[in-house]
Amino acid sequence: MFELTPRTGPRPDTTDCAPHEQVSQNPDASTYQKLKERAFDFPFVERRRSIISVPGAEALWLAHDHAHGCHDSFMVGNEFAHVHPHYDGSMHLMLPLECTRELFAKGWGEPHPMAATGMIPATAVMVFAPRDLQEIETALQILATSYDFARGKLSNPASVRL
Repeated sequence: MFELTPRTGPRPDTTDCAPHEQVSQNPDASTYQKLKERAFDFPFVERRRSIISVPGAEALWLAHDHAHGCHDSFMVGNEFAHVHPHYDGSMHLMLPLECTRELFAKGWGEPHPMAATGMIPATAVMVFAPRDLQEIETALQILATSYDFARGKLSNPASVRL
């Protein structure tokens, strides 16, 4: 079950268009580095340059033989998540719809603005940058859920990967 503790404090400021970026409450260099040291440690995940995000964003790309998730569990190709550069520190990733509701309700993220236009699936979300070590753990828990979604371990109603 996907359950998060509430995020403390006010929401960070973000842009409401593409590129969708977090512009306040950005992580310090140490926190950002600690997140990145662990974010790419999932089995069968390749660390690549994102093919859909801003320059400097690094993607989590699931090896083809392990990419069994539905169409809505990937951004493009087998990229299911990416970490934005340090000046931002947030992540974009894909989550089942029921998980997005928990993410938003507990204050850990927001929908990608392009999802409202129908240009990308409603499963695309921004996860706010962690501000400390404890928040890194929550960010990694959310990322692990996206990983399981991409591997086909979690379902999303009415979605099929072709």
